[in-house]
Amino acid sequence: MRDPSQTAPSSAAAEPGARRSLRALLRGGPVGQAIARADLRLYRLIRSAARPPALEPVGRFSRLGEHAAVWVVLGLAGMAVDRPRRRRWGRALASVVGTYLLNTAIKGVFRRARPAFDDLPALIATPTALSFPSAHASSSFAAARAYSAMLPAAPLYATAAAMGLSRVYLGVHYPTDIAAGALLGTITGSAGR
Repeated sequence: MRDPSQTAPSSAAAEPGARRSLRALLRGGPVGQAIARADLRLYRLIRSAARPPALEPVGRFSRLGEHAAVWVVLGLAGMAVDRPRRRRWGRALASVVGTYLLNTAIKGVFRRARPAFDDLPALIATPTALSFPSAHASSSFAAARAYSAMLPAAPLYATAAAMGLSRVYLGVHYPTDIAAGALLGTITGSAGR
């Protein structure tokens, strides 16, 4: 029987950050293999599109999501300005912070390393070496879900999606990290509504 790791895309050999998770997906049968291949293919497509002068604005935008900072500030501002709904803002903010903490714990369980392609190096530094799920995506989608009870949903979700996409564009997450983070955030953000 063929070793599942030998069926990995050729780029996987040069990418140690995904080896463990790729092997797990490849052992998952045809569906897992298809997900692993699509994940790497989409990562390379998005990441290879990164070009100056867009790099600096995308990097600045992405840094706003570090430790859910932009979403925490928005929640605190909502509590300060919207006094009649202060408790709702507090509950929404708590769900964003809780999502960030839960995401951090989940990363410790999965321990998927960030992408490390020689030909497509990461364009920004990250606070940890762990990738799955994306904390930027989970906190952003939790905020979009929770805060959309008080603010227009479309701009919140558009910002959350852009935040997630920026992480792949900058080479620090795989698309599946973003999808898992978005799902986690949408579920946990519901508790804040």
